[in-house]
Amino acid sequence: MADVITFGETMIRLAPPHYQRLEQTNSLEVHVGGAEWNVAVDLSRLGISASWVSRLTDNPLGRMIRNKTREQGVDTSHIVWTKGDRVGIYFVEFGATPRPSSVLYDRSHSAISKIQPGEVNWEEVLRGAKWFHTSGITPALSPSTAQVTAEALKTAKKLGCKVSYDLNYRAKLWTPEEARKCQEPLMEYVDVLLSTEEDTKKVLGISADDYREVARMLAEKFNFEVVCITLREDISVLRNRWTAIAYSGGKVYDDRTYDVEIIDRVGAGDSFTAGFIYGYLTGDVAKGVKYGNAYSALKHSIPSDTNWATLQEVENLIAGGGLRISR
Repeated sequence: MADVITFGETMIRLAPPHYQRLEQTNSLEVHVGGAEWNVAVDLSRLGISASWVSRLTDNPLGRMIRNKTREQGVDTSHIVWTKGDRVGIYFVEFGATPRPSSVLYDRSHSAISKIQPGEVNWEEVLRGAKWFHTSGITPALSPSTAQVTAEALKTAKKLGCKVSYDLNYRAKLWTPEEARKCQEPLMEYVDVLLSTEEDTKKVLGISADDYREVARMLAEKFNFEVVCITLREDISVLRNRWTAIAYSGGKVYDDRTYDVEIIDRVGAGDSFTAGFIYGYLTGDVAKGVKYGNAYSALKHSIPSDTNWATLQEVENLIAGGGLRISR
């Protein structure tokens, strides 16, 4: 039985090499990625047992996703397989100042968007688990995925799992009004909320002059045990400053700010989530913030959604590791 269960869509990711546009490229780099899948894989790489739940089409693309999941040591025994539908695809164009990076989705009518309540035996999946994680992307996919998300959250809460939820607002999937109407009722089942200042304003209607105040207001309104907010300052497309804070029990936990050079920022927020869960399960909120912050900073330097950094690299960075070549 895995300690952490995640639920959500994973897609095939296609990206032109060398900062090319989709219109001009003659080749595409192939990776696998999706918010909750990223969290499961990253946790497994940090040494926490994880299981990923989804619905996949039984074709070469679905099997590719399954195989890549197994390759990282993540349990796939609770995937729901279908002969119909399709696997979602998304395209990433990497930019450089003044052109930002962009994402083009081709995910309509994907297998998971047609998942139905009762199709996953959540009692069986979650029994004995310590933690359940999903995000706001999943209920945005269809009315039925919203129902199944609620089903999973209620069961996780009933069975005593710690529940984390990343708001992960995607404007290409729904409007702020639709997101709020669907997700506000789900917050009563959430222990740990992960978000950005922008997403909490768009989805939950909470804003303030200071992000620490935003975290406090969220915790008090929804009775969250922990609120984590990641903070990104764009210096240029390829250079950012990155940090995060957590609010819990009336106290703010913060950490250093990292200057990051961006090779690939996709999945950085998921790496924070994985690092935070790792730190929380092996320590406390303060450790969660430090490990989440360092792990996500390292992710910016690594191509693909997957964070290929090791736990030793995370701990070296936390300890103040330098930039000289390791020999």
